[in-house]
Amino acid sequence: MSEGVSGKLTELAKRRGYFFQSASAYGGVGGFYTFGPQGAALKGNVESAWRERFALEEGNMEIDAPTIMPEPVFEASGHLDTFDDMLVECPECGESHRADHIVEDNTKYEDAESLPIAEVEEIVAEYELVCPACGAGLAGQAIEDFNLMFATNIGPGDSQPGYLRPETAQGIFVEFARLKEYARNTLPFGVTQIGRAYRNEISPRRSIIRTREFTQAELEYFIDPEEDEPDLAAVEDVMVPLYPVDEQQADDGSAIETTIGEAVDEGIITDAWVAYYLGVAAEWYESVGVDMNRFRYRQHLAGERAHYAADCWDAESEIDSNWIEIAGFANRTDYDLSKHQAHSDERLTVFKQYDEPKTVERATVDPDMSYLGPEFGGDAGAVVDALETLAERDRAAFESDSVEIELEGEAHEIPAEKTGFSVEEQTEAGEHIVPHVIEPSFGVDRLVYTVLHHAYREDEVDGEARTYLELEPEVAPTFVGVFPLQSDDALEATAREVAASLRAAGLSVSYDDSGNIGRRYRRQDEIGTPFCVTVDYETIEETDDGGTVTVRERDSTAQTRLSVEELPETLSALRAGTLAFEELLEGVPTN
Repeated sequence: MSEGVSGKLTELAKRRGYFFQSASAYGGVGGFYTFGPQGAALKGNVESAWRERFALEEGNMEIDAPTIMPEPVFEASGHLDTFDDMLVECPECGESHRADHIVEDNTKYEDAESLPIAEVEEIVAEYELVCPACGAGLAGQAIEDFNLMFATNIGPGDSQPGYLRPETAQGIFVEFARLKEYARNTLPFGVTQIGRAYRNEISPRRSIIRTREFTQAELEYFIDPEEDEPDLAAVEDVMVPLYPVDEQQADDGSAIETTIGEAVDEGIITDAWVAYYLGVAAEWYESVGVDMNRFRYRQHLAGERAHYAADCWDAESEIDSNWIEIAGFANRTDYDLSKHQAHSDERLTVFKQYDEPKTVERATVDPDMSYLGPEFGGDAGAVVDALETLAERDRAAFESDSVEIELEGEAHEIPAEKTGFSVEEQTEAGEHIVPHVIEPSFGVDRLVYTVLHHAYREDEVDGEARTYLELEPEVAPTFVGVFPLQSDDALEATAREVAASLRAAGLSVSYDDSGNIGRRYRRQDEIGTPFCVTVDYETIEETDDGGTVTVRERDSTAQTRLSVEELPETLSALRAGTLAFEELLEGVPTN
């Protein structure tokens, strides 16, 4: 069923208002998409479901940081130096392409992104790969790193350089000193954020799967790695399809079905916190409509894992026989907070109270500034910092007559007697620690596409072909369609009253009186509306409980009659999952 669905889905998305390329009045612009009325509602429902599970149920706070941040933020995070993709330019037509994508699409290599540039160049030559746009050979063309950051200026004149954020996480890290106060300086605690991010993709493709502007839903969970442990008992029985490194490297490797508890016990997942969130996310993905038979967790290979990540797994969904990343789960250790602490001079630590005071030996320096000042001038302060760092790291360095430090890449020797080095006993009530960070990071746009793709269905009803979206009621953009059976003032007035009562109950309602009833059903099916309510003459002729209406279920097309009075409560229960439509059909003929 999945083969070739993407093309059909793209057409359906345009026709029914899910998503379409932006700036169509000007010919469109690559990598930017507008979510139409149905798409915006679906996306909003997915975000609300994520917020409910990962913020509210987990007891985490939520923030909304700016999408533009000053340059120093991304110098500290490493994005300016390392946030690159492999670019190759066609010598004939001049089109730029992701070299790793060309390799992955046309060779046996599945994860070319993790390979060194030199090796990718060799593969391009070996397979005689060509430009996807014009067919010209790319062998011998240089492949270069291309930074994906969107640059901008903050303010007029000699403005401050800034960048559109490539991820929402940095907005959380740079505010840690304040956020920890809201958490009462107590670990563990989590901070979530749902917002836009921007990456200047070389070759955006496959509609909303790879774009230049997209939405992320991220959780940064701050822990004490020596003391804090997750509640694995809550997820130990959750079944997950895992695709670990050894299976990826095997000739006949494939994903393995196991439970979170077994995967941790067997060492397949080495980080307990990552395992916890893999379990939480698996259950959540299923609840919003991801087909778990077309889903897996893939462990990062050594070459693609960020250098600071202790362990990292991607959630992947199958789309037309291809696997796409829809989330990443990583233990980022203390990398981010340590980098921002070093660059900003802001203390990004939490004070950890000891159960009992401890007497410890501390190496300290009290440099002779009358020597350092004339010797180093304005760099004297940096020398003091270097000496303090060295004393903490290597006491033996002070045992010689002179101490060597490095300043801006240049070595300097300082007489040991001028450093004021000493080791003292101190009684301490606790220590300042830099928390480690566990990060589940979700791509909302890709998840929306996955939910739509996995919900796409084709069948026949009464001998007529039908296309419908089998969306979960929780995320469906329109929950119920309300129709008058035909054009009639009395039917239309009653139908509008029914629609108003359902909206008042908090349900998303579409009122439709255009065309015959069968055509209206097909429209709502294609949108993915779970239920339709039809007001007919029986409704307005009945007097008890305001009459009855026909309620039709999307997937089975089965129908039953319900009283208008009980309709809001019944449909609300169907949406919440506390009532199954089949229960309403007991003893009622279906048609």
